[in-house]
Amino acid sequence: MNKEYKRVVVTGMGAITPVGNNAKETWESLKNGKNGIAKVTFFNTDNLKASLAAEVKNFDPAEYLDVNEVLRTDRYTQLAMGAATQALDDSKIKGCVDPDRFSVILGTGIGGISTFEAEHTKFLEKGPRRVSPLFVPMMISNMAAGMIAIKYDCRGSVMPAVTACASGSNAIGEAMRLIRHGYSDAVVTGGTEAAICASAIAGFSNMQALSTSSDPNAASLPFDKRRGGFVMGEGSVVLVLEEYEHAHKRGANIYGEICGYGSTCDAYHITAPHPEARGGAKAMQNALSEADYKEEDKIYINAHGTGTPMNDVLETQAIKLALGEEKARESFVSSTKSMTGHMLGAAGAIEALACIMALKENILPPTINLSEPDEKCDLNYIPNKSLNSDITLALSNSLGFGGHNACLAFRKA
Repeated sequence: MNKEYKRVVVTGMGAITPVGNNAKETWESLKNGKNGIAKVTFFNTDNLKASLAAEVKNFDPAEYLDVNEVLRTDRYTQLAMGAATQALDDSKIKGCVDPDRFSVILGTGIGGISTFEAEHTKFLEKGPRRVSPLFVPMMISNMAAGMIAIKYDCRGSVMPAVTACASGSNAIGEAMRLIRHGYSDAVVTGGTEAAICASAIAGFSNMQALSTSSDPNAASLPFDKRRGGFVMGEGSVVLVLEEYEHAHKRGANIYGEICGYGSTCDAYHITAPHPEARGGAKAMQNALSEADYKEEDKIYINAHGTGTPMNDVLETQAIKLALGEEKARESFVSSTKSMTGHMLGAAGAIEALACIMALKENILPPTINLSEPDEKCDLNYIPNKSLNSDITLALSNSLGFGGHNACLAFRKA
């Protein structure tokens, strides 16, 4: 890594997830193996192939938005505003950064799909005059980032990252680059998603991407030979990234340092990963290079680990290609999607939180319900119980439809 680059640290975290409604609750659940998957409650699933999801529980958007804002926003934006409010409060950065150097990059894979579904139903059943004039601003994928910027006077670069399941990681990585190269002093970043609706479940199910299990403990099964697809999750995790000297001068609490980022494309297929895992491996190698990886580093990898038959085998292959067979077997790997389901555009953000806290507390979260390991997935996936280990480097992998690959690297503060 070029030593002239500015260092980037994490000074705030917020989370509204299937396993906790703030960052502390979420991390406690992840390290204790709490399963956030249950039967869908938002709508009737009797005519759908999949009936389970990882829903956010007991979330009241009125805690973070006024009444009119709640009525005028999609759930994906409401979740983002909740997590962002927590992260900004946690960082205590408000009033401490030049608004022109304060940015927002927020990932979402789908944006306001629930609004799209509801307004399209109105259009078909009641005619075009009944479609809400707020349909478009509620639906579009940049609105969560825009609303955060409006609330916190972020006048720098404000945009979404929309790269399917890699969106959250790409958002964080691009936010790091804004600071590293001197364009911003602080960036609000992460991911948000609220796609648990009938049309999305139907689409993913008909693609044969979702688990059809009715047992919450036998549905999201990364690296297990019984796996049959992912479980849809929702939620938002937001981080405040800050230039190190800026954070140090104001006495900010620093959770950890983001020190590497790789972003590649398989350029192969709209949904399937490359059969040689070349894109994922290259993203990891680029992140490792930026993080000044040394052979003596002790590594934890939060895997993309979706629980789909193809992903888990090829990600295992990518890890071996990136690290070498021997180092891959020495490293620790787990998939927290076994607990949260696949949060799509927010997945990379919650998995970044897991990496930061794993480094901070020397506790590695498990892959729960891993009881029948696949012979082709032969690394140390930390089955069922968390592990205490003094790691020095944590990687978070995200692999998205369209061939998008992102890897983030973190070290202790």
